[in-house]
Amino acid sequence: KPMFIVESYTTAILFCIITMICWGSWANTQKLSEKTWRFELFYWDYVIGILLFSILCAFTLGSTGDGGRSFITDLKQADSFNILSALVGGFVFNAANILFSAAIAIAGMAVAFPVGIGIALVLGVVLNYNVAQKGNPYFLFTGVALVIIAILFNAAAYKRKSQSRAAGEVTAKGIIISVVAGILMSFFYRFIASAMDLENFESPMPGKMTPYTAVFIFSAGIFLSNFIFNTALMKKPITGPPVTYSDYFKGNFKTHFVGILGGLIWGLGNSLNLIAAGKAGPAISYGLGQGATLIAALWGVFIWKEFKDAGKQTNVLIAAMFFFFLTGIALIIYAGT
Repeated sequence: KPMFIVESYTTAILFCIITMICWGSWANTQKLSEKTWRFELFYWDYVIGILLFSILCAFTLGSTGDGGRSFITDLKQADSFNILSALVGGFVFNAANILFSAAIAIAGMAVAFPVGIGIALVLGVVLNYNVAQKGNPYFLFTGVALVIIAILFNAAAYKRKSQSRAAGEVTAKGIIISVVAGILMSFFYRFIASAMDLENFESPMPGKMTPYTAVFIFSAGIFLSNFIFNTALMKKPITGPPVTYSDYFKGNFKTHFVGILGGLIWGLGNSLNLIAAGKAGPAISYGLGQGATLIAALWGVFIWKEFKDAGKQTNVLIAAMFFFFLTGIALIIYAGT
């Protein structure tokens, strides 16, 4: 049986919005794990969750439907260049994600978000628009600009909140790591998108992959690269003493499950995004996906009550953030109609 294909722009947008929610929510699972459970160990489970989801998706959605190629058939015919491209995408994403987490640890959200995600969003949309010029560029880039303004309001709110921290703490190191993470984050999508035949999911070009196969190879790239990147992080953590693999195996079922759940949530977002990219075009689907930052901010404001004592001015900043965010997202969606 071949695979599930998105037929309408509306469905594609719905999928991208779910992506945004997934990508903005997976990190909450880290808050549910034990206080003593280190980020580096949580990250292993997260990566395992991403890989598991890609396999699950490949054998379900990726192998049922009327058009396209089913997963195993597709995997067998994919040429090595495209497989390598999706693998590299996984390596690049993982490096970006780990660096971004490090940037938050060093510089705080107020720096890491606008610098890291800001660069990732603008550069990523530009790069992906060059892959397939779908969508009205004026609306698309105006929308992106408004989302950036929203991110800046978000950063200002975080900055007010963490005013107690010494101003000199935001070091060059934190900013440099944020910049590098942002640049890498803007490139990863390109590697997966170019391994797929975005123009034709019904009968993809020989050698190119369907989104399901590309997601699987990409996830395998994340998993394999984790042996390099996360091992390095475990040996030389940003904060706290080194952790070992024996520490990982000391975690109980709930602790591991929470991390894997985080990966499954992220993976769901990733798969839906790439399934939608054929209809919405990679620039719009990537741009909407990166709106995740502000979904994460929503969690912070309403669920984790990060700003409850922050005062009136901070509330104004947060209100402005949501206004610009929603307007920007609306324009990005409108760009594709």
